[in-house]
Amino acid sequence: MLVTKTIQTKAIIISKIIMKKIKFIIKKLIINSFVARIIIRYLLRGHSFCYKWSGLMACELNDGIHPKHEIIKYKEWFLSNILPSWTVLDIGCGNGLMPYVFSKKIAYVYGIEMNKERVEHAELKYSSNNISYFCADATQFDYSKCRPINCITLSNVLEHIKDRVVFLKALVQKVNWAETHNKKFLIRVPMIDREWIVLYKKKMGIEYRLDPTHHIEYTYEEFEKELTLAGLVIKSFRICYGEIYAICQTAE
Repeated sequence: MLVTKTIQTKAIIISKIIMKKIKFIIKKLIINSFVARIIIRYLLRGHSFCYKWSGLMACELNDGIHPKHEIIKYKEWFLSNILPSWTVLDIGCGNGLMPYVFSKKIAYVYGIEMNKERVEHAELKYSSNNISYFCADATQFDYSKCRPINCITLSNVLEHIKDRVVFLKALVQKVNWAETHNKKFLIRVPMIDREWIVLYKKKMGIEYRLDPTHHIEYTYEEFEKELTLAGLVIKSFRICYGEIYAICQTAE
């Protein structure tokens, strides 16, 4: 019996050694510069594909709502930085969820969105007596239609605009502000340096953006520079889940 157990133990040890050598050989055959040059682009594109479809499938399992809303809690950040007496202008309001959330706390909300279907959805599902929606291009909108504004919110919007400095300057100058000395902006933008693979994709000439309609994905330095050129200063900020959340206002 003892001899049998000894033989079994040796057999297990030998099999482990053999498997380890087989894995080593396979690893050498696959992970080398020749194979890497052939498949790296496919792997990078596969990474982007999986990221996109993971989000779509997660929505299906979550009643059509992306789980990032619960995890990132970006709405809560905006909500915590607006006051009950304020009138807020939410640019790029999408389907109206943000204005609706704001309306529960503040005096009045304007939502601007250029996608007609989204505006119709907002008016149908997220209407309130203290919300007005406009279907319009925010870069060309006549802001005199709005009552005095205390704060402008831009949640993942700025990166979709080509001439961002011109746009921000226009908001500073053309919006009917409640306080001319305190023009406040709450801005959320994606960062390009959120993880190493994003920058590596860019280096390799692979699509790296979270959305192909993005004109930019920021480093903090790029973001700060654009705001400075527009006459804005960052009063405070945080970085969370690869995004910049910034409280900004006109330079004194």
